[in-house]
Amino acid sequence: MKKDKKTVLIVDDSILILERMIPIMEEIENISFVVHAASYQEGVEVLSRLTPDMVLLDINLPDKSGIELLRLIGERHLKTAVLMISNNANIYYRNICKKLGASYFLDKSTDIDLLPSVLSAAC
Repeated sequence: MKKDKKTVLIVDDSILILERMIPIMEEIENISFVVHAASYQEGVEVLSRLTPDMVLLDINLPDKSGIELLRLIGERHLKTAVLMISNNANIYYRNICKKLGASYFLDKSTDIDLLPSVLSAAC
């Protein structure tokens, strides 16, 4: 049985990370649409008009913590899976994000190569 095509929202202000993630996502056949937001506020605006199947979310955003956006997603978008992708990958942040409903947590500096397998499994 073929899976439905998925929509992914990336909330990250790093152009380098974005440039790495987009080609990876283009290779995953179940992802049909990728949207980008560079800040907490942009993420909120996108989420007000679109319910993505998955959000890739950084903790360090220029205007507010991605953890706050994770909290908001948990309150409003129960069917949206969240993959935290951050340089703040210590156990403290991992536990907070898990408690708030993040499905996955990847360290930007060491786990980026795991992104295709995690996305394929989630999508």
